[in-house]
Amino acid sequence: MNPKVVIAYPGFGDIEIERKILSAAGLEIEHAVSLDTEEAREAARRCDALMVTIQPVGADLIRSLERCRLICRVGTGLDAIDIEAATERGIWVTYAPDYSVDEVSTHAIALALAQARGLPGLLDATRRGIWDSEAGGVLHRFGDQKLGVIGCGRIGQATAAKGLGLGLKVLACDPYVDAAAMAKLGVQLVDLETVLRESDFISLHSPLTDETRHLINAETLGMMKPTAFLVNAARGGLIDEEALLAAVRDGQIAGAALDVLAEEPVAADHPFLAEKRILLTPHAGWYSEESKVDVRVQGAEEVVRVLRGERPRAPVNEVVSSSKN
Repeated sequence: MNPKVVIAYPGFGDIEIERKILSAAGLEIEHAVSLDTEEAREAARRCDALMVTIQPVGADLIRSLERCRLICRVGTGLDAIDIEAATERGIWVTYAPDYSVDEVSTHAIALALAQARGLPGLLDATRRGIWDSEAGGVLHRFGDQKLGVIGCGRIGQATAAKGLGLGLKVLACDPYVDAAAMAKLGVQLVDLETVLRESDFISLHSPLTDETRHLINAETLGMMKPTAFLVNAARGGLIDEEALLAAVRDGQIAGAALDVLAEEPVAADHPFLAEKRILLTPHAGWYSEESKVDVRVQGAEEVVRVLRGERPRAPVNEVVSSSKN
């Protein structure tokens, strides 16, 4: 019997990209669409590899997997997968760390630029027939300002590089990167408080972990300049949304531009939608036609690699053996 791969996501219109790669390797494919039904969970229980996007893969499901050797996150965020439970079961967890670096970093800079140039106010005024160059509010020269990057992995570093290219001075905070390496990029590595107090734009690029959940809260927002803007194209859970709303409404910070929220899609009555100083985009930072293909190819190739007995290209954990009794 050929190894079985369960693709447990709605797909990107179809799963033909995955099917072509997996079938060529002699793998059997079942498209479960989600993991919400008993039928889907039964299919997962008997699979050799499980491919998911944002679906939760908790400890109970992982412990039910009889012969699974790989949980492949077709994307970057890993907060929905119980990695510890997978490791205990000898199951690799992998992801696609570099498929949308350019897209997300560009989106983060675009959100910062939209705030820096007052685009929401200018566009709104023009649509209403108001021809006023100052309708976007008080603006300052972008290149004279500081960008603070919190989280300096691939996307954080790409965001920093683009900020530098636009003439910004870039400060960064990440306890897991080397200051000398950042200095070579032209980025000054400092502590979190310095980033918060000195930056005019703060862009979040940290993973969501127990350590980083609500990293931006009432206390840290209180350290920011009243003229500063917050940008988040990483994970919604990094921000205490109630604290952010209060900070914007009270003028504690100038505003925010968010591509991610703690719960998605955004509820119709979410208070952010009524706040003009908070810009929202629909978790679109990852998207381009190229990245949409890349992430699926990388995921499928990772499955083939592991089921051939090879080490994964982008492992999140380390397992002694991925064989099942």
